[in-house]
Amino acid sequence: MAEAVFHPPRRKRRVFESYESPFPVDVGGKDFRICRAEIINNNVIVTNPEDIEQLYNKGYFGKGILSRSRPVYSISDPLLVTKWQGANLNMPIIASKKYQCHVQWAKSILQEQGFDDCSVTKILENYTQPLELPFLEEDGAEQTSNSCNRMGPNTESTELPRQSSTDTGNVVALSPENQNERCKKARLEGDPAFDPVAVRGSKEQEQGDLKEIAEVSCQKHGFLVHCGCKAEESTEQRSCEMIKSKECAPEYVLVQEEEEGSLCPEEDSAHAQENLVKKEKLVCRRNPFQIFEYLQLSLEEAFFLVYALGCLSIYYDEEPLTILKLWEVFSEVKPNFKTTYMAYHYFRSKGWVPKVGLKYGTDLLLYQKGPPFYHASYSVIAELVDDNFEGSLRRPLSWKSLSGLNRTTVNASKELMLCYLIRPSDMTEKEMSTPECMKRIKVQELIVTRWVSSRERSEQDEF
Repeated sequence: MAEAVFHPPRRKRRVFESYESPFPVDVGGKDFRICRAEIINNNVIVTNPEDIEQLYNKGYFGKGILSRSRPVYSISDPLLVTKWQGANLNMPIIASKKYQCHVQWAKSILQEQGFDDCSVTKILENYTQPLELPFLEEDGAEQTSNSCNRMGPNTESTELPRQSSTDTGNVVALSPENQNERCKKARLEGDPAFDPVAVRGSKEQEQGDLKEIAEVSCQKHGFLVHCGCKAEESTEQRSCEMIKSKECAPEYVLVQEEEEGSLCPEEDSAHAQENLVKKEKLVCRRNPFQIFEYLQLSLEEAFFLVYALGCLSIYYDEEPLTILKLWEVFSEVKPNFKTTYMAYHYFRSKGWVPKVGLKYGTDLLLYQKGPPFYHASYSVIAELVDDNFEGSLRRPLSWKSLSGLNRTTVNASKELMLCYLIRPSDMTEKEMSTPECMKRIKVQELIVTRWVSSRERSEQDEF
């Protein structure tokens, strides 16, 4: 058996972030934070935005359920954001077609809950009607009437028009009189935060709207659900939260819609048809189907945060689970969990960042510092064996399958590593039922490389 030749990890050409910390714990203990996760459908999910930021930024634990790695999903269309950047709105902008998809999804959910088509249509029409457009600064605070001059809508307060002919880069401004009237109207009919819901009518209508929202829209579930949850917060509190919120699934969105207009209305109908242009406008509406991005932890990552670092608490049915219970539950969900976790714990302790290696047909991928900085160096297959390297292997490899797996790994500029977890022959199953068994486990690593005869002869000729 030849001695392994170690190659330095390949650094990525473009790195857009700085390295913060290998683990989400504070060495001094001053800012120690215990994050919270929940087991949902045999998956460990973190929903708190602060916990998500803590776990991913410090150690790169987990991945976003809607993103490739870092949870950065946004409902807003980047092209539309660039197109309307002069509006200076701190609200997501989506196309009308995408918004209609959200409406259809909400309609399907309501129909599944037993609502008839007439009720569903009425609910969605009331929920998605145009609303008063709040004026936001970059930090999410409200603007004064002077700020309305910079916004520059051209029609009523729910729309921001844009003409898609030659002057597509400019937003038409309001006259000072209309701006003052509009700002006064927002203050008189709503709260100081320019509540988009408050301008819809009188107090009786406002109470009716709250009752309707309590029956239809549930903040806990994130979309239109007839769950019976009560609207505990007032309209003013909800509007303030909407203005200050920077979540990836906001309740209010700006929808880009089109309307037809004529550049020369005084001409006859034939020329008017030729000169018809499409005007684009932004309309503030409620999002009937909100999509939230959470952080999904692998079972190995979740157990390492609980057992090794003590910075995560995992709940199931609102009850926290102990370390022994997690060891038992994870072993039932994933039969080879003990083997893969031992390998994960070993490499994490060595400074590597292990991630799931399913993409390359292995158990783990090993990164130096983290995926944003380096490409994966090794693809790891973990096996639990006894002192004589015997045992019931999880995936017995033939020479043919081993050669194919090695070729796949090499083509991805990685190296294949076999990680043997050696347990003593006298270790019982009772000892394996607790994570304390890892104290008696030994690890041996084996790097598999392809032997090329021509390369071997050329190296011998050099000597």
